[in-house]
Amino acid sequence: MTRQRILRIGEEIKREVSDILNVELKDPGLGKMTSITDVEVTRDLGYARIYVSIYGNEEEQERILKILDKARGFIRSEVGKRVRLRHTPEIEFRLDRSMEYGAHIEQVLKNLEHNRSDDGNKNENNH
Repeated sequence: MTRQRILRIGEEIKREVSDILNVELKDPGLGKMTSITDVEVTRDLGYARIYVSIYGNEEEQERILKILDKARGFIRSEVGKRVRLRHTPEIEFRLDRSMEYGAHIEQVLKNLEHNRSDDGNKNENNH
């Protein structure tokens, strides 16, 4: 199967799972606190790894991941109805920490800039 087709299928699964989370699942916290950031589908279309960004602390993230894991069968069956494939891939949810990582890197850069400007002020005062 071509890489382009696999990417298209991944995007279609991403769109449908996002819709399922926002409309079909009855947990009120899911839609507002959860977004699908990426879907990786294996070449044989046997598995779909769904990356989820969850707004909240670690406890809240774990709670929502458990809800998603329990709903995995329902979500897979809904994807099977909506996406025309011979076999619906097995679904695995993974926490996407790229937003957290990006915020951490931004904070580190701000601290470096702040320290650099403090060092510049110290040098000016010493001369």
